[in-house]
Amino acid sequence: MEQMRLSEIVEAVKGSFGYPADAMTDNISTDTRTITEGSVFLALKGAKFDGHDYAAKAMELGAQAVITERPVQGARCIVVDSTAKALLDLAGYYRDKFDIPLVGVTGSVGKTTTKDMIALVVSQKYKTLKTQGNLNNEIGMPKTLFGIDKTTQAAVIEMGMSARGEISRMSMSCKPTVCVITNIGVSHIEKLGSQENILAAKLEILDGASAGAPLVLNMDDKFLANAEVHGLRKVWYYSVKNKDCDVFAKNIISRNDGIDFDICYSGGIVPARLNCIGTHNVKNALAAFCVGLALDVPVDDILTGIESFRPEGLRQNITRKNGVNFVVDCYNAAPDSMKSSLSMLSQVQTNGMRYCVLADMLELGEKSAEYHKKVGKYVAGSGADRLYCYGDLARNYIIGAVENGFDKRHCMHFSDRDELADYLKKKLVNGDSVLLKGSRGMALEEVFKAL
Repeated sequence: MEQMRLSEIVEAVKGSFGYPADAMTDNISTDTRTITEGSVFLALKGAKFDGHDYAAKAMELGAQAVITERPVQGARCIVVDSTAKALLDLAGYYRDKFDIPLVGVTGSVGKTTTKDMIALVVSQKYKTLKTQGNLNNEIGMPKTLFGIDKTTQAAVIEMGMSARGEISRMSMSCKPTVCVITNIGVSHIEKLGSQENILAAKLEILDGASAGAPLVLNMDDKFLANAEVHGLRKVWYYSVKNKDCDVFAKNIISRNDGIDFDICYSGGIVPARLNCIGTHNVKNALAAFCVGLALDVPVDDILTGIESFRPEGLRQNITRKNGVNFVVDCYNAAPDSMKSSLSMLSQVQTNGMRYCVLADMLELGEKSAEYHKKVGKYVAGSGADRLYCYGDLARNYIIGAVENGFDKRHCMHFSDRDELADYLKKKLVNGDSVLLKGSRGMALEEVFKAL
Protein backbone atom coordinates (compact mmCIF):
# COMPACT_ATOMS: atom_id res chain seq x y z
CA MET A 1 0.00 0.00 0.00
CA GLU A 2 1.20 3.49 -0.84
CA GLN A 3 1.19 6.06 1.92
CA MET A 4 -1.96 8.07 2.61
CA ARG A 5 -2.38 11.16 4.73
CA LEU A 6 -4.68 10.76 7.72
CA SER A 7 -6.69 13.76 6.54
CA GLU A 8 -7.42 11.88 3.28
CA ILE A 9 -8.76 8.93 5.24
CA VAL A 10 -11.02 11.16 7.33
CA GLU A 11 -12.39 12.71 4.14
CA ALA A 12 -12.80 9.36 2.34
CA VAL A 13 -14.84 7.79 5.16
CA LYS A 14 -16.75 11.01 5.93
CA GLY A 15 -15.68 10.77 9.55
CA SER A 16 -15.13 13.17 12.40
CA PHE A 17 -11.67 13.40 13.98
CA GLY A 18 -10.69 15.84 16.69
CA TYR A 19 -6.93 15.45 16.36
CA PRO A 20 -4.16 16.63 14.00
CA ALA A 21 -4.40 14.71 10.73
CA ASP A 22 -1.13 15.45 8.95
CA ALA A 23 0.51 12.07 9.67
CA MET A 24 0.94 9.40 6.97
CA THR A 25 0.08 5.69 7.04
CA ASP A 26 0.70 2.73 4.77
CA ASN A 27 -1.37 0.12 6.58
CA ILE A 28 -5.14 -0.21 7.08
CA SER A 29 -5.77 -3.05 9.52
CA THR A 30 -8.91 -4.83 10.71
CA ASP A 31 -6.96 -7.27 12.90
CA THR A 32 -4.70 -6.26 15.79
CA ARG A 33 -2.33 -9.06 14.80
CA THR A 34 -1.43 -7.08 11.66
CA ILE A 35 -0.90 -3.72 13.38
CA THR A 36 2.36 -1.98 12.53
CA GLU A 37 3.68 1.35 13.75
CA GLY A 38 1.54 4.15 12.31
CA SER A 39 -1.33 1.88 11.18
CA VAL A 40 -4.96 2.89 11.07
CA PHE A 41 -7.15 0.26 12.72
CA LEU A 42 -10.71 -0.17 11.48
CA ALA A 43 -13.09 -1.67 14.06
CA LEU A 44 -15.48 -4.03 12.31
CA LYS A 45 -18.41 -5.68 14.05
CA GLY A 46 -19.28 -9.32 13.43
CA ALA A 47 -21.72 -11.86 14.79
CA LYS A 48 -19.22 -13.10 17.37
CA PHE A 49 -16.83 -10.15 17.80
CA ASP A 50 -16.70 -6.38 17.97
CA GLY A 51 -13.54 -4.63 16.81
CA HIS A 52 -14.37 -1.71 19.11
CA ASP A 53 -13.29 -3.95 21.99
CA TYR A 54 -9.76 -3.93 20.52
CA ALA A 55 -9.50 -0.24 19.61
CA ALA A 56 -7.47 0.75 22.67
CA LYS A 57 -5.26 -2.33 22.24
CA ALA A 58 -4.59 -1.27 18.64
CA MET A 59 -3.33 2.08 19.89
CA GLU A 60 -1.01 0.32 22.36
CA LEU A 61 0.38 -1.76 19.49
CA GLY A 62 1.30 1.32 17.46
CA ALA A 63 -1.82 2.43 15.59
CA GLN A 64 -2.08 6.20 15.24
CA ALA A 65 -5.88 6.23 14.88
CA VAL A 66 -8.88 3.91 14.81
CA ILE A 67 -12.02 4.09 12.70
CA THR A 68 -15.01 3.42 14.92
CA GLU A 69 -18.76 3.96 15.14
CA ARG A 70 -18.49 5.55 18.58
CA PRO A 71 -15.79 7.15 20.74
CA VAL A 72 -13.63 4.60 22.56
CA GLN A 73 -11.67 5.48 25.68
CA GLY A 74 -7.94 5.28 25.13
CA ALA A 75 -8.16 5.62 21.33
CA ARG A 76 -7.99 8.47 18.82
CA CYS A 77 -11.18 7.75 16.92
CA ILE A 78 -12.29 8.67 13.43
CA VAL A 79 -16.01 8.27 14.09
CA VAL A 80 -18.25 7.11 11.21
CA ASP A 81 -21.81 5.86 10.84
CA SER A 82 -20.72 2.38 9.67
CA THR A 83 -17.24 0.91 9.78
CA ALA A 84 -18.23 -1.73 7.20
CA LYS A 85 -19.19 1.02 4.75
CA ALA A 86 -16.09 3.01 5.70
CA LEU A 87 -13.88 0.08 4.70
CA LEU A 88 -15.42 -0.07 1.23
CA ASP A 89 -15.41 3.72 0.85
CA LEU A 90 -11.77 3.98 1.86
CA ALA A 91 -10.75 1.14 -0.47
CA GLY A 92 -12.65 2.83 -3.31
CA TYR A 93 -10.94 6.15 -2.61
CA TYR A 94 -7.57 4.40 -2.65
CA ARG A 95 -8.37 2.50 -5.85
CA ASP A 96 -9.16 5.81 -7.59
CA LYS A 97 -5.54 6.83 -7.15
CA PHE A 98 -4.50 4.25 -9.76
CA ASP A 99 -5.50 4.39 -13.43
CA ILE A 100 -5.12 0.68 -14.14
CA PRO A 101 -7.29 -2.00 -15.75
CA LEU A 102 -9.17 -3.97 -13.11
CA VAL A 103 -10.97 -7.21 -13.97
CA GLY A 104 -13.93 -8.09 -11.75
CA VAL A 105 -14.90 -11.78 -11.64
CA THR A 106 -18.03 -13.35 -10.19
CA GLY A 107 -20.26 -16.40 -10.73
CA SER A 108 -21.88 -19.22 -8.81
CA VAL A 109 -19.05 -21.73 -9.34
CA GLY A 110 -15.63 -21.58 -10.94
CA LYS A 111 -14.92 -17.94 -10.18
CA THR A 112 -11.71 -18.62 -8.21
CA THR A 113 -10.26 -20.86 -10.92
CA THR A 114 -11.30 -18.36 -13.59
CA LYS A 115 -9.79 -15.51 -11.58
CA ASP A 116 -6.50 -17.40 -11.33
CA MET A 117 -6.44 -18.16 -15.06
CA ILE A 118 -7.25 -14.54 -15.92
CA ALA A 119 -4.49 -13.30 -13.61
CA LEU A 120 -1.98 -15.58 -15.33
CA VAL A 121 -3.05 -14.26 -18.73
CA VAL A 122 -3.05 -10.58 -17.72
CA SER A 123 0.31 -10.94 -15.95
CA GLN A 124 1.93 -11.82 -19.28
CA LYS A 125 1.65 -8.13 -20.16
CA TYR A 126 1.04 -6.29 -16.88
CA LYS A 127 2.39 -6.57 -13.32
CA THR A 128 -0.81 -7.93 -11.84
CA LEU A 129 -2.37 -8.04 -8.38
CA LYS A 130 -5.03 -10.69 -7.79
CA THR A 131 -7.37 -11.75 -5.01
CA GLN A 132 -5.55 -14.25 -2.83
CA GLY A 133 -7.38 -17.41 -1.85
CA ASN A 134 -11.02 -16.73 -1.14
CA LEU A 135 -10.82 -13.09 0.05
CA ASN A 136 -13.78 -12.22 -2.12
CA ASN A 137 -16.26 -10.64 0.33
CA GLU A 138 -16.86 -7.11 1.59
CA ILE A 139 -13.88 -7.41 3.95
CA GLY A 140 -11.42 -9.39 1.84
CA MET A 141 -12.01 -7.44 -1.39
CA PRO A 142 -11.12 -4.02 0.12
CA LYS A 143 -8.03 -5.52 1.72
CA THR A 144 -6.95 -6.72 -1.73
CA LEU A 145 -7.39 -3.22 -3.15
CA PHE A 146 -5.04 -1.86 -0.49
CA GLY A 147 -2.39 -4.14 -2.02
CA ILE A 148 -2.21 -1.96 -5.12
CA ASP A 149 0.92 0.16 -5.24
CA LYS A 150 2.80 2.33 -7.75
CA THR A 151 4.27 -0.76 -9.43
CA THR A 152 0.88 -2.41 -10.03
CA GLN A 153 -0.24 -2.29 -13.67
CA ALA A 154 -3.45 -4.34 -13.46
CA ALA A 155 -5.63 -6.15 -10.93
CA VAL A 156 -7.96 -9.17 -11.02
CA ILE A 157 -10.57 -9.07 -8.27
CA GLU A 158 -12.95 -11.88 -7.31
CA MET A 159 -16.38 -11.02 -5.89
CA GLY A 160 -18.59 -13.49 -4.05
CA MET A 161 -21.93 -12.93 -2.40
CA SER A 162 -24.71 -14.52 -0.40
CA ALA A 163 -27.33 -11.74 -0.69
CA ARG A 164 -28.45 -8.93 -2.99
CA GLY A 165 -26.45 -5.72 -2.76
CA GLU A 166 -23.11 -7.23 -1.77
CA ILE A 167 -21.61 -7.37 -5.26
CA SER A 168 -23.02 -3.92 -6.00
CA ARG A 169 -21.20 -2.44 -3.00
CA MET A 170 -17.94 -4.18 -3.93
CA SER A 171 -18.23 -3.11 -7.56
CA MET A 172 -18.82 0.51 -6.55
CA SER A 173 -15.63 0.26 -4.50
CA CYS A 174 -13.29 -1.47 -6.97
CA LYS A 175 -14.72 0.03 -10.21
CA PRO A 176 -13.93 -2.81 -12.65
CA THR A 177 -12.90 -1.95 -16.20
CA VAL A 178 -13.69 -5.50 -17.41
CA CYS A 179 -16.42 -7.69 -15.86
CA VAL A 180 -16.70 -11.50 -15.99
CA ILE A 181 -19.61 -13.74 -14.92
CA THR A 182 -18.90 -17.48 -15.12
CA ASN A 183 -22.37 -19.00 -14.57
CA ILE A 184 -25.62 -18.85 -12.62
CA GLY A 185 -26.09 -21.83 -10.30
CA VAL A 186 -28.05 -22.43 -7.11
CA SER A 187 -25.48 -21.56 -4.46
CA HIS A 188 -27.15 -19.32 -1.84
CA ILE A 189 -30.56 -19.93 -3.38
CA GLU A 190 -31.81 -20.39 0.19
CA LYS A 191 -31.47 -16.63 0.67
CA LEU A 192 -32.10 -15.42 -2.88
CA GLY A 193 -35.07 -17.60 -3.74
CA SER A 194 -34.49 -18.24 -7.46
CA GLN A 195 -31.81 -18.38 -10.14
CA GLU A 196 -33.35 -15.29 -11.69
CA ASN A 197 -32.59 -13.44 -8.46
CA ILE A 198 -29.07 -14.89 -8.44
CA LEU A 199 -28.59 -13.57 -12.00
CA ALA A 200 -29.72 -10.12 -10.90
CA ALA A 201 -27.28 -10.26 -7.96
CA LYS A 202 -24.37 -11.27 -10.22
CA LEU A 203 -25.17 -8.51 -12.73
CA GLU A 204 -24.57 -6.02 -9.91
CA ILE A 205 -20.93 -6.33 -10.90
CA LEU A 206 -21.74 -3.69 -13.52
CA ASP A 207 -22.89 -1.14 -10.92
CA GLY A 208 -19.41 0.29 -10.39
CA ALA A 209 -18.16 -0.24 -13.94
CA SER A 210 -18.09 2.47 -16.56
CA ALA A 211 -20.71 2.41 -19.31
CA GLY A 212 -18.14 1.09 -21.79
CA ALA A 213 -16.54 -1.59 -19.60
CA PRO A 214 -16.60 -4.93 -21.50
CA LEU A 215 -18.63 -7.81 -20.05
CA VAL A 216 -17.54 -11.43 -20.53
CA LEU A 217 -20.32 -14.04 -20.32
CA ASN A 218 -20.60 -17.82 -20.63
CA MET A 219 -23.05 -18.50 -23.47
CA ASP A 220 -23.44 -22.12 -22.34
CA ASP A 221 -25.30 -20.86 -19.27
CA LYS A 222 -28.95 -20.33 -20.24
CA PHE A 223 -29.39 -17.44 -17.81
CA LEU A 224 -26.31 -15.56 -19.02
CA ALA A 225 -27.06 -16.30 -22.67
CA ASN A 226 -30.39 -14.51 -22.29
CA ALA A 227 -29.32 -11.82 -19.83
CA GLU A 228 -30.42 -8.29 -20.65
CA VAL A 229 -27.36 -6.08 -20.70
CA HIS A 230 -28.06 -2.37 -21.06
CA GLY A 231 -25.73 0.31 -22.34
CA LEU A 232 -23.11 0.46 -25.06
CA ARG A 233 -20.63 -1.96 -23.52
CA LYS A 234 -19.07 -4.75 -25.60
CA VAL A 235 -20.31 -8.19 -24.49
CA TRP A 236 -17.89 -11.05 -25.13
CA TYR A 237 -19.58 -14.46 -25.26
CA TYR A 238 -17.64 -17.72 -24.98
CA SER A 239 -18.76 -21.34 -25.35
CA VAL A 240 -17.76 -24.97 -25.80
CA LYS A 241 -21.12 -25.79 -27.44
CA ASN A 242 -22.17 -22.79 -29.53
CA LYS A 243 -20.08 -21.54 -32.44
CA ASP A 244 -22.21 -18.41 -32.76
CA CYS A 245 -20.20 -16.44 -30.20
CA ASP A 246 -16.99 -14.43 -29.94
CA VAL A 247 -14.74 -17.23 -28.65
CA PHE A 248 -15.42 -20.97 -28.71
CA ALA A 249 -13.51 -24.21 -28.29
CA LYS A 250 -13.47 -27.28 -30.52
CA ASN A 251 -11.45 -30.50 -30.93
CA ILE A 252 -11.29 -30.96 -27.16
CA ILE A 253 -9.09 -33.94 -26.26
CA SER A 254 -8.74 -34.94 -22.59
CA ARG A 255 -5.85 -36.89 -21.11
CA ASN A 256 -4.88 -37.62 -17.52
CA ASP A 257 -2.30 -34.84 -17.58
CA GLY A 258 -4.43 -32.17 -19.25
CA ILE A 259 -6.57 -31.07 -22.17
CA ASP A 260 -5.67 -30.04 -25.71
CA PHE A 261 -8.18 -27.96 -27.66
CA ASP A 262 -8.51 -25.32 -30.35
CA ILE A 263 -9.71 -21.79 -29.62
CA CYS A 264 -11.68 -20.13 -32.41
CA TYR A 265 -12.10 -16.36 -32.50
CA SER A 266 -12.26 -13.53 -35.03
CA GLY A 267 -8.49 -13.70 -35.55
CA GLY A 268 -8.48 -17.37 -36.50
CA ILE A 269 -7.94 -20.73 -34.80
CA VAL A 270 -5.14 -21.35 -32.29
CA PRO A 271 -4.15 -24.54 -30.41
CA ALA A 272 -4.34 -24.34 -26.62
CA ARG A 273 -3.25 -26.51 -23.72
CA LEU A 274 -4.51 -26.84 -20.13
CA ASN A 275 -2.54 -28.75 -17.53
CA CYS A 276 -5.69 -29.91 -15.76
CA ILE A 277 -8.78 -31.81 -16.85
CA GLY A 278 -12.50 -31.07 -17.00
CA THR A 279 -14.48 -29.41 -19.79
CA HIS A 280 -15.56 -26.72 -17.32
CA ASN A 281 -11.91 -25.67 -17.13
CA VAL A 282 -11.92 -25.16 -20.90
CA LYS A 283 -14.77 -22.69 -20.33
CA ASN A 284 -12.72 -20.93 -17.65
CA ALA A 285 -9.80 -20.73 -20.09
CA LEU A 286 -12.07 -19.21 -22.75
CA ALA A 287 -13.15 -16.53 -20.27
CA ALA A 288 -9.47 -15.76 -19.66
CA PHE A 289 -8.88 -15.65 -23.42
CA CYS A 290 -11.68 -13.08 -23.82
CA VAL A 291 -10.21 -10.91 -21.07
CA GLY A 292 -6.79 -11.14 -22.69
CA LEU A 293 -8.22 -9.93 -25.99
CA ALA A 294 -10.12 -7.13 -24.24
CA LEU A 295 -6.86 -5.94 -22.62
CA ASP A 296 -4.78 -6.29 -25.80
CA VAL A 297 -2.60 -9.10 -24.48
CA PRO A 298 -0.87 -10.78 -27.46
CA VAL A 299 -2.53 -14.10 -28.32
CA ASP A 300 0.67 -16.11 -27.86
CA ASP A 301 1.01 -14.65 -24.37
CA ILE A 302 -2.63 -15.44 -23.59
CA LEU A 303 -1.99 -19.08 -24.50
CA THR A 304 1.15 -19.13 -22.35
CA GLY A 305 -0.83 -17.83 -19.40
CA ILE A 306 -3.56 -20.44 -19.83
CA GLU A 307 -1.03 -23.28 -20.10
CA SER A 308 0.74 -22.16 -16.91
CA PHE A 309 -2.39 -22.68 -14.77
CA ARG A 310 -2.28 -25.40 -12.09
CA PRO A 311 -5.12 -26.21 -9.63
CA GLU A 312 -4.32 -25.31 -6.04
CA GLY A 313 -5.24 -26.69 -2.62
CA LEU A 314 -8.59 -28.45 -2.38
CA ARG A 315 -9.91 -27.34 -5.79
CA GLN A 316 -10.11 -30.17 -8.32
CA ASN A 317 -6.58 -31.30 -7.63
CA ILE A 318 -5.57 -34.55 -9.32
CA THR A 319 -3.03 -36.53 -7.33
CA ARG A 320 -1.64 -40.03 -7.79
CA LYS A 321 -0.84 -41.85 -4.55
CA ASN A 322 0.13 -45.52 -4.25
CA GLY A 323 -1.09 -46.18 -7.77
CA VAL A 324 -4.52 -44.60 -7.19
CA ASN A 325 -5.73 -41.44 -8.96
CA PHE A 326 -7.43 -38.99 -6.57
CA VAL A 327 -9.56 -36.08 -7.76
CA VAL A 328 -9.71 -33.96 -4.59
CA ASP A 329 -12.33 -31.19 -4.77
CA CYS A 330 -13.39 -30.40 -1.23
CA TYR A 331 -13.50 -26.61 -1.19
CA ASN A 332 -17.19 -26.16 -1.92
CA ALA A 333 -20.09 -27.97 -3.54
CA ALA A 334 -23.21 -27.14 -5.53
CA PRO A 335 -25.00 -29.12 -8.28
CA ASP A 336 -23.07 -27.43 -11.09
CA SER A 337 -19.67 -27.95 -9.51
CA MET A 338 -20.64 -31.55 -8.68
CA LYS A 339 -21.43 -32.14 -12.34
CA SER A 340 -18.08 -30.65 -13.34
CA SER A 341 -16.18 -32.87 -10.92
CA LEU A 342 -18.04 -35.98 -12.07
CA SER A 343 -17.04 -35.06 -15.61
CA MET A 344 -13.43 -34.93 -14.46
CA LEU A 345 -13.70 -38.41 -12.94
CA SER A 346 -15.12 -39.76 -16.19
CA GLN A 347 -12.18 -38.26 -18.11
CA VAL A 348 -9.49 -39.82 -15.92
CA GLN A 349 -7.93 -42.65 -17.88
CA THR A 350 -7.81 -45.67 -15.61
CA ASN A 351 -7.53 -49.45 -15.78
CA GLY A 352 -9.35 -49.89 -12.48
CA MET A 353 -12.58 -48.88 -10.77
CA ARG A 354 -13.99 -45.35 -10.60
CA TYR A 355 -15.16 -44.46 -7.09
CA CYS A 356 -17.44 -41.49 -6.57
CA VAL A 357 -17.22 -40.34 -2.92
CA LEU A 358 -19.66 -37.51 -2.22
CA ALA A 359 -20.53 -35.57 0.94
CA ASP A 360 -23.39 -33.17 1.63
CA MET A 361 -23.91 -29.96 -0.34
CA LEU A 362 -24.77 -27.30 2.24
CA GLU A 363 -26.82 -24.07 2.14
CA LEU A 364 -29.16 -25.10 -0.65
CA GLY A 365 -32.41 -24.32 1.16
CA GLU A 366 -35.72 -26.13 1.11
CA LYS A 367 -34.99 -27.90 -2.18
CA SER A 368 -31.78 -29.39 -0.85
CA ALA A 369 -32.95 -33.01 -1.05
CA GLU A 370 -34.09 -32.45 -4.63
CA TYR A 371 -30.69 -31.03 -5.63
CA HIS A 372 -28.91 -34.01 -4.06
CA LYS A 373 -31.13 -36.42 -6.03
CA LYS A 374 -30.33 -34.47 -9.19
CA VAL A 375 -26.61 -34.95 -8.57
CA GLY A 376 -27.28 -38.66 -8.03
CA LYS A 377 -28.72 -38.77 -11.53
CA TYR A 378 -25.50 -37.20 -12.80
CA VAL A 379 -23.59 -39.99 -11.08
CA ALA A 380 -25.62 -42.61 -12.93
CA GLY A 381 -24.51 -41.14 -16.25
CA SER A 382 -20.91 -40.39 -15.29
CA GLY A 383 -19.30 -43.79 -15.76
CA ALA A 384 -18.66 -44.18 -12.01
CA ASP A 385 -18.52 -47.81 -10.80
CA ARG A 386 -19.21 -47.16 -7.10
CA LEU A 387 -21.05 -44.43 -5.20
CA TYR A 388 -20.11 -43.88 -1.55
CA CYS A 389 -21.84 -41.08 0.36
CA TYR A 390 -21.22 -39.31 3.65
CA GLY A 391 -23.63 -37.03 5.53
CA ASP A 392 -27.34 -36.83 6.29
CA LEU A 393 -28.31 -35.23 2.98
CA ALA A 394 -26.01 -37.51 0.99
CA ARG A 395 -28.51 -40.38 1.18
CA ASN A 396 -30.39 -38.55 -1.56
CA TYR A 397 -27.48 -39.05 -3.98
CA ILE A 398 -28.16 -42.77 -3.82
CA ILE A 399 -31.91 -42.30 -4.33
CA GLY A 400 -31.30 -40.18 -7.45
CA ALA A 401 -28.65 -42.52 -8.83
CA VAL A 402 -30.78 -45.65 -8.39
CA GLU A 403 -33.81 -43.93 -9.92
CA ASN A 404 -31.64 -43.26 -12.99
CA GLY A 405 -30.46 -46.86 -13.33
CA PHE A 406 -27.39 -47.06 -11.06
CA ASP A 407 -27.02 -50.45 -9.36
CA LYS A 408 -28.08 -50.08 -5.72
CA ARG A 409 -25.65 -52.86 -4.76
CA HIS A 410 -22.81 -50.52 -5.72
CA CYS A 411 -23.95 -47.73 -3.38
CA MET A 412 -23.09 -47.24 0.28
CA HIS A 413 -23.91 -44.56 2.84
CA PHE A 414 -21.65 -43.64 5.77
CA SER A 415 -22.54 -41.55 8.80
CA ASP A 416 -18.97 -41.53 10.06
CA ARG A 417 -16.07 -40.06 8.04
CA ASP A 418 -13.44 -42.32 9.63
CA GLU A 419 -15.53 -45.39 8.85
CA LEU A 420 -15.67 -44.26 5.22
CA ALA A 421 -11.90 -43.82 5.09
CA ASP A 422 -11.29 -47.25 6.66
CA TYR A 423 -13.61 -48.90 4.15
CA LEU A 424 -11.89 -47.24 1.20
CA LYS A 425 -8.50 -48.38 2.48
CA LYS A 426 -9.70 -51.97 2.14
CA LYS A 427 -11.23 -51.50 -1.30
CA LEU A 428 -8.79 -49.37 -3.30
CA VAL A 429 -6.18 -51.08 -5.45
CA ASN A 430 -3.59 -50.01 -7.98
CA GLY A 431 -5.20 -48.40 -11.05
CA ASP A 432 -8.37 -47.17 -9.32
CA SER A 433 -9.59 -43.57 -9.50
CA VAL A 434 -11.44 -41.73 -6.72
CA LEU A 435 -13.40 -38.46 -6.71
CA LEU A 436 -13.74 -36.79 -3.29
CA LYS A 437 -16.29 -33.97 -3.45
CA GLY A 438 -18.41 -32.14 -0.88
CA SER A 439 -19.03 -28.82 0.82
CA ARG A 440 -16.17 -27.32 2.80
CA GLY A 441 -18.01 -27.89 6.07
CA MET A 442 -18.00 -31.66 5.51
CA ALA A 443 -14.15 -31.77 5.57
CA LEU A 444 -13.98 -34.64 3.11
CA GLU A 445 -10.29 -33.88 2.59
CA GLU A 446 -9.73 -35.69 5.90
CA VAL A 447 -10.62 -38.92 4.09
CA PHE A 448 -7.91 -38.20 1.52
CA LYS A 449 -5.40 -37.53 4.31
CA ALA A 450 -6.34 -40.83 5.96
CA LEU A 451 -5.83 -42.67 2.70
